[in-house]
Amino acid sequence: MAGSPTARRRRLSIELKKLREKSGSTCAQVGEALDWSGSKVNRMETGNGRVQPSDIDALCRFYDTSEELRDFLKSLARQAKTRGWWQTHGAGVPEWFNIYIGLEQEASSFRQYQCELIPGLMQTPAYASELHTTGAYMAPVDIERAVRVRMERQTVMLSGEQAPDSWFIVNESALRNVIGDRAVMREQLEHVVESAQLPNVTLQVLHFDSGTYPATGSFTMLRFPDPEDPDIVYRDGITDAVYLEGDHHVREYTRAFDGLRAAALSPRRSTELIKSVLKEHAR
Repeated sequence: MAGSPTARRRRLSIELKKLREKSGSTCAQVGEALDWSGSKVNRMETGNGRVQPSDIDALCRFYDTSEELRDFLKSLARQAKTRGWWQTHGAGVPEWFNIYIGLEQEASSFRQYQCELIPGLMQTPAYASELHTTGAYMAPVDIERAVRVRMERQTVMLSGEQAPDSWFIVNESALRNVIGDRAVMREQLEHVVESAQLPNVTLQVLHFDSGTYPATGSFTMLRFPDPEDPDIVYRDGITDAVYLEGDHHVREYTRAFDGLRAAALSPRRSTELIKSVLKEHAR
């Protein structure tokens, strides 16, 4: 995988910040030395601005880096300017979600807890369409695009050549909450059972009788193949998302996910429960 532009932009920002901190300079000092504003340097380090190859050359001269590192950073900058496949779908993918998809494509490990809905990477087109229809307003053509993107994400993330190790924990309420009608739910639950059989996928259900468990809402954790890229915790809403990267956040969400795994049914018993709910929807 060449790397998603979002992930490359994030890696470039991390590397530029490390170089500045190693030099002992502030953003303002670097900007002054290069006849830039300090805010331009800050934007480069937070991924909020485009970084040109000429910018990399100037920074590497200032930081006195090796030619090898300079070439690596320029390569990241070039890749960061490309468009991901999901960005061709226009308004079907909100700008704030573009960022997440770009990071998701690069993950080597995927952990998700869903407390209300079937995980997006396991949803059928009919189920996903119902959710988009009743969520934030979207034109019909954009709903079709959004569903198409979701299906393409499933192919990449669950059955692609470099699909990550994925672990899903789903609250039992997500299985019983009827989205659309019972026919939609039957198809959806059958698809969940099929997805759970994939070699890189683990699925557990948090049973109603699980007792107290350490989570207050859905969240996703992404781990990346390069140890230089920190783990990310992702939580989304109707119109925006939150990305948490600090050690404290990652540590606490890891603890919460481990607690959920301990409280949830085993993968085998989870599949048995889903099949029993399927029979209820068939009545």
